[in-house]
This record gives sequence, structure tokens and C-alpha cells, in this order.
Amino acid sequence: MWRHAAWQEGQLPASSALRVYASNCTAVEGNTTFYATPSQATARSWAEQTDPDFRFVMKLPKPISHDRRLLDAEAPLREFLTALAPLGPRVHAWWVQLPASFGPNELGALAGFLRLLPGRAAVEVRHPAFFTDERAARQLEYVLGRVGAEWVLFDTTTLFEGAAQSSAEAEARSKKPRLPRRTVALTEFPILRYHGRDDDERTIAGWQPWLDIVVDWLRAGRSPTVFLHTPDNVGSLPLARRFHAAVRARLPELDPLPEPEPSEPMTLF
Repeated sequence: MWRHAAWQEGQLPASSALRVYASNCTAVEGNTTFYATPSQATARSWAEQTDPDFRFVMKLPKPISHDRRLLDAEAPLREFLTALAPLGPRVHAWWVQLPASFGPNELGALAGFLRLLPGRAAVEVRHPAFFTDERAARQLEYVLGRVGAEWVLFDTTTLFEGAAQSSAEAEARSKKPRLPRRTVALTEFPILRYHGRDDDERTIAGWQPWLDIVVDWLRAGRSPTVFLHTPDNVGSLPLARRFHAAVRARLPELDPLPEPEPSEPMTLF
């Protein structure tokens, strides 16, 4: 997401919201495409609001990943790819988020589908077997490795630690998977989705193990993309910048994030 009332001092028009977001962060999860495929004109406006090296991690539409479960999906996939063509190399990865019921017995469908995707793919699985059954995990890694796809790391351990402290935390728990933390990257371009709490300090405490991992990735020449979530996402944008600053404190040669531009619309007086 790149629009949130808490991130804006005033109501920005759609033509400016992404530009302001991109002055704070260098990547975004394209979650809206799960629900509806945008027009080419919309995708073109996204490209115009971002630098060429900005990273879009674009989620595949629900009819492809959940309804068809990756089978007989050539036509809707072609429509989706055509719509997003104006983004060009800004598409860092095609994000294949699979339902929790998509298990090891459907890896053949995943293998066949991944061959249809141009560029880089990133797959997020939620079936417990991939996290508790070593054989299932190795099978998935093999399928991903054949096409150079990444396994999206989605860490909710902090979210589920202890009792929920608010209705927002309780709602987030009802929607997010409760699975063991996985830290293994398969490719040069790891993707981490970390989910924290309402309390910033608990969120920061929970991400401490990831600081070491991300720094190690960078030192090894990898180029990770990290997304930060909280139950209501009010603090996600400033927290993302704090995480980057914490990594850069350990790795000063890391490029700084851009300086944010004002989020309040300009006025004459």
C-alpha cells in the first residue's frame, strides 16, 4: 500500500500519493492487484510517479492464485501482464501468494505456472506442511530453484507473541497465518514481510534477529527487499525507515533512503 490517512497531513490526489510514498521508501507491495487488475493508464501513472529503480512487488490476481489455483490461467495471466506492462523493469517480482490450503500435492501446478511468468517470481506459501515437514520444504525449494524463484519470508511470530493488546491486533491475528519463522533465502533477491504490533518498541524488539540476517545478506552481495507491517499500518512507513537506519548503522556503505517530500498539498497562502 502507498496510501494511508496517517501518513498524509492532507488528502493527496491519487496522482501524487505514490510519488510521496516513493520519496520515503524504495519498494512497495502491490496488494490492490489481488482484487482488481488496473488499466494500462493506471500502471503508466504509477511508473511516472516513481524512479526507474523503484521496486514493485506485484501480487497476482485472486482469480489466478486462489480461484483457478494456478491451473488453466494463461488467459487471465496474459491480461494481467499486459495491463502492468508500462511498469517495465520497475516490477521487481511477480508475487504469487497462495492460499493456506495450497499444499505439497499441488506443487506440479505451481511448477507449470512459474514457467509462464516473465522475469522474477516470488512465492508465498501458507500451508503448514511447508514449515513443519522437511520433505515438503525441500520439494518446494526444488520447484522454486528450477526457475530462480524466491520463497517470500512472512514473519508473524511477533504478532502472535503473548495476548492481543487491541482490537486491531486481534483482527490482524484472525487474518494472518501463524507459522514458524523461516529465514532461508533462495536467491540473490530475498523478500521479507515482517509483521509487528501496535507498540513500536515491541515491533522493534521483534525485528532484531532480522537485522543480523539482512546485514549478512547485504554483505554476501544479495539485494533484499523488506516490508514492515503493523496491525493498523499507521506506523509502518516510519518504522520501515527506522529499520533501514538500523541496518545502515551496521553497514554504513548502504545507500541512504531518499529524503521525504512534504505530504501536505501545496497552497498559495
